Order: sequence, then C-alpha cells, then structure tokens
Amino acid sequence: MNFNEKVAVFSHDYLKCCLHIHHSGPRPEIFTKMLFSKLIGVSQLLEDILDVHGAKRNKEWFYYRELAATVRHLSLGGYSQKHILNRLHFYELGETEDFEKQSLRTNDFFVKTLKTLAPVVIEEARLLNIPIPEQRFFQVDFPSASPGPDRLDANVDDEAEQQRGKDLVKISGEFLKISHEFEELEFYEPLNMERIMTIVPDKVNEVYIRRFEMRVHNLQSSFDNYVVYGGARTETRELARMRGSFSVVLHLLEIMGRLLHFYERHMHKDVYKSVFKKARERLRDIVNTEALLDRTINYGLYYACRFLSLGEDPARKILNDNIERSFIQVGVPQNLGFHSRPSLLVAKVVRHYGGEVELCVGERRFDAGSVLDIQWAGGLIRKENLDRVRFEGDLRALHDIEILAGVNYGEDTFGKGIDLPKELGYLK
Repeated sequence: MNFNEKVAVFSHDYLKCCLHIHHSGPRPEIFTKMLFSKLIGVSQLLEDILDVHGAKRNKEWFYYRELAATVRHLSLGGYSQKHILNRLHFYELGETEDFEKQSLRTNDFFVKTLKTLAPVVIEEARLLNIPIPEQRFFQVDFPSASPGPDRLDANVDDEAEQQRGKDLVKISGEFLKISHEFEELEFYEPLNMERIMTIVPDKVNEVYIRRFEMRVHNLQSSFDNYVVYGGARTETRELARMRGSFSVVLHLLEIMGRLLHFYERHMHKDVYKSVFKKARERLRDIVNTEALLDRTINYGLYYACRFLSLGEDPARKILNDNIERSFIQVGVPQNLGFHSRPSLLVAKVVRHYGGEVELCVGERRFDAGSVLDIQWAGGLIRKENLDRVRFEGDLRALHDIEILAGVNYGEDTFGKGIDLPKELGYLK
C-alpha cells in the first residue's frame, strides 16, 4: 500500500466526522463525548501516518497535517469539557451557577472552532486528491453519555466498610500541598488580554500545567484505588467535596494542557520557512487566539485555583479526623527563644504535613502552623522562664519537630543559621 492509499484509508473516518459536523448545522448538541472521542482517535491515527511519511517537512502535506493536529487537541480539550458538564452536579461543589455558565461558554469555543475547521479540512483533502467518503456519520452514531433518570442503584454491600485512615491522611495531605503550591501563581481574578500575554507561556505553560495535572491524576487514582475500592465510605460530605474538587480540577488542567500545547506548538512558536509561516497564519484565521487564551486562563486556571481553594476545608477536616496523634516534650531554642527563624521552621514543618499541631504553654494552646502564634507563645515562655515546651497533634509533624529541636531549631546560640539534618531537607 503506497502513501496515497494509506492516507485515504486513515482519512476515511476522519473525513466522515468532519462531514457530520459540517452538515449538522449550528446545533451544539451534536458534540457528544462519543463524537469527541471518535475525533481524537481518527485524528491521532491520521497525524501519526502523516508524521511517519514526513508530512512535517513537505510543503504540500504540512497544512493537512497541522489541521489534523488542531482537530485532535481541540477534541481532547472538548472531551474534558464535556465530561465536566456531564458530571458537574455530582461533584458536590456548592454554588456553581457562574462556573456552569463559563463552562458552557468554553464548550461553545470548542464547538464553534471545530465547526469552522470541518469544511477547511474537507476542502484541503479535495485539493490533495484524498477521496471524500460518500456517506457521513449521523447523530445516531454518537449517542450522549449524559446521566439520565435510569441510574443504577448503589447496592454494593457496605456492611464491612472501614475507612482507610492512613490512605486518607496521605491523600488529603497531598491535596493540601498541591493547593498551596498552586497559590504561588497569585491568581485571584480574571485577567485582561494584555496581562494574559505577559504570563503565557513565560509563567503559565504546558510543562508547568502538565506537572500539576499528573499530580492531581495520581491523587485521584490513589483515592479511587485505596479509598473507594479499599473499603471506605465515600458518601460522607467531606469525602464527596474533596473528591469533587480534585476531579473537576483534573479536567480543567487537562483542558489547559491541550490548549497551551496547541498555542505554544502551533500558534505562538516563531517559524521562518514560508510554508510553515503560511500554515500558522491560516490556523490563526480559524482558531481565535484571544478566545483560546481567555478560556485557558480566565476559565481553566481561574476555576482550578478556585476549586483547589474550596477543597481545602474538607481536605483539612479529613486529614485531622484520621491523623495519628501524640505529644512531645522538647527544649526551647537556646538564648533567643522562639524568634523569627525557629518559629518559621516549626510552622513550615506543620504546614508540610497539613495536620493540626498545637504548642502548649501551661493551659494556653497556640497554633504551631502559625508563625505569629508561635511568637506569641514565645513571649509567654520567656515571661515564665520555661526551658521546655509541649507540642501535641500530628505524629508525623511531631517527629520532625523533635529532630528540629535536637539541632536547636536550625541555629547556633548566637542566632546564626546552621545546616539542617537531611530528614528536614524540605525546609530549605
């Protein structure tokens, strides 16, 4: 089978999908998860066969290959978007009216762009003498996967279910770490296009978002493997809210990853050869760059930050309900007491694990995750001339605080910083 014959075979269902989209009129409901899934598969196969035969380096075939890549990435983003809309009311996210409105707006971006692409793909195939299928797909070929009234009963026997405490501690703690790291973006409100262009791709790019996507994916896998199938009750409100939070965030990150990949690879990257440059310009005429970036940042990133933040309270409650608790008696930092450095290091240990830890001075209790609270406690410790204090709470954090206290909280008696033990390397 020669190249042209292979392209005709691999283009057949791809073009049937495009014909279906092109001839279905303005109806957005034709874009079901099943249609998106079909588009993903057929465009991937076509892109692969074109790449194997060197279409990236051929002026006649480069644009057809770029169109296949465009369809694939937009379909991947559209699939994740459709999944969010189908599952939204099961995520226990609270008030979601604005999010649903923005989700529909994002879905509209995928739908309109793919509808614009479909006739362009068909015309490019004609120019390359690729046979156009006589039959197209129809809506009956792509039924909706939206949940209906005939959901199956949840009737798995749960008499022997017990919560997996250690797994819940690990999962909720990791959720809090991810959320805190995401806060470094300092993204609290939608941005105008001028501001978006300053952060994409320099600060927010595919590599950065993919790193978080993988961590959230692993988080969801751990939850499903060790909590859902491990025998824990998942109908409690806190578990449902935390699961819903990181599930919707995962799909938002998937959308962002696909849009950022497409933007960076196919629209933003400078090219100098005329055939490549012309293809980029033609794609920009089809795919609205500003709309793509707006949906990436003001929808994907904005709501990912928002739902991570909303998930912190249930995650923290789950964590503190399941941590193993204990207490330790340790010395006070020599000579200078709990001033800035020791207070900060203790607070960092507590925040690293996420569970509750309290610094106890007599009957008074202070939040050991707060630098300010520890320093308030330090004033009382000096006043009462104490040389030892008690910490109570998360056993994991207490273990590291004990190590920290063993090296005088990371400083010598003159207040100068010293090297920390390797067990506390995360404090650097």
